[in-house]
Amino acid sequence: MADLYLKSLEAERRKLWAECRLKGLAKGTPQRLRIEELDGLLMEHRAKSAC
Repeated sequence: MADLYLKSLEAERRKLWAECRLKGLAKGTPQRLRIEELDGLLMEHRAKSAC
């Protein structure tokens, strides 16, 4: 069964990362901070799913 929550987190992260690369955004910008937050959420979700 597809994990829609995981897919939505990954999609948002890819979108933000592409935006940061195109615009050359530095660390500390809201988009980069959201990427870091998403990384944490992805790790938590994957750890929970592995159990």
